[in-house]
Amino acid sequence: MSQENQFIPHLIVSDGMAALKFYREVFGAAEGHNMMASDGKRLMHGEIVLDGQRFFVSDEFTAAEGGNCQTPQTLGGTSVRITLMTDDADGIVERAVARGAKVLMPVQDMFWGARYGQILDPFGHNWGINQQLQEQSEAETEKAASEFFAKA
Repeated sequence: MSQENQFIPHLIVSDGMAALKFYREVFGAAEGHNMMASDGKRLMHGEIVLDGQRFFVSDEFTAAEGGNCQTPQTLGGTSVRITLMTDDADGIVERAVARGAKVLMPVQDMFWGARYGQILDPFGHNWGINQQLQEQSEAETEKAASEFFAKA
């Protein structure tokens, strides 16, 4: 088995086609294979590809329709955060906000040597946006974390 795409996130959203457009525009991803449900209105399977990694998106379907996952709106929140490693954390957050995302944590320099922030996309999913600026040893990160939390 290839290690590439061993884990493929699959998000359930309230408007699959709009979500695909948002993720393409914000993350600069390419569109992969898409398949609409028989009603022609809901996305049964959507796919974007970012740096060779696949990411699935679909609309919510009831259990009677064979669905068993729900949107964050149906659930009243999400229990998952997806972290995206990028070379431009500030740019991604700017594009996301311009397209309806909310900033949960502004992008800032963090103790692990990165610029990092969090957004909530218009579909209710939480994203960590991480731009690693420098590699640190475990000891350096622990020391920086102690200093960071001492100030808080």
